[in-house]
Amino acid sequence: MTRADPFPLIRTVGLDGALVTFADTMTEPSNRAALAFRGALHEAGWEGVVESSTSLASAYLRFDPLRLSHAEVQARLAALLAERDWYAAPLPSGRKLWRVPTVYGTDLAPQLEDAAAAAGLDVDEAVRRLGKSRVRVLTIGFAPGQPYLGPLAPEFDIPRLQQLTPMVPEGALVCAIRQLIVFAGPTPTGWRHIGQTAFRCFRPGMEPTFALNPGDEMVFEPIERAELEHIRAHNEDGTGGATVEEIAA
Repeated sequence: MTRADPFPLIRTVGLDGALVTFADTMTEPSNRAALAFRGALHEAGWEGVVESSTSLASAYLRFDPLRLSHAEVQARLAALLAERDWYAAPLPSGRKLWRVPTVYGTDLAPQLEDAAAAAGLDVDEAVRRLGKSRVRVLTIGFAPGQPYLGPLAPEFDIPRLQQLTPMVPEGALVCAIRQLIVFAGPTPTGWRHIGQTAFRCFRPGMEPTFALNPGDEMVFEPIERAELEHIRAHNEDGTGGATVEEIAA
């Protein structure tokens, strides 16, 4: 695949970091490239590398500058980039599919109707489409363990609100710009609150502390409010009634 300059782009980040950016916006191919490239970095096991992570369209590498120079790191990254078309690379192995019970609308998620209207849909059709959408954990950020999920279908390319909602609760499912977020804790937001779950992304004192990893996938399946209340009363593991399965490589 031929790409216009400057992507992929290798940049220096401070004294001990390097960033490989695959696009200036998030798309399915640029996120795929970031996840696959970071997976390859992890598998390479370079001596002197401290950690690696991803954002929506980039992969980050932090290294020990006493053991690796910036020039050596950049040369290795360039060689790894040249090995394949990362925009079409398979996603890393070990990913999981989560099916999360979700109440759409009601007073628990009062901005569903507004979001449906912005998408040009009636509420029932919006719930039907959202409830069968299988979205990827594009990255983890903003708060501990909190996922950015997508991409949704083009009709859900809806803008953020012009004013913040003062607070939504932990487990809130919010929507904007073809993405979803499940909030890790009570948070103000400019995204529309369309669903409510009992899923805990951040689980202090449990192992793993972060429930999700970049590349995992999620489906938010519609349930009634009474079922959510039952789940909340028996949610010791923090999964919010979700089922989980390994995604075949």
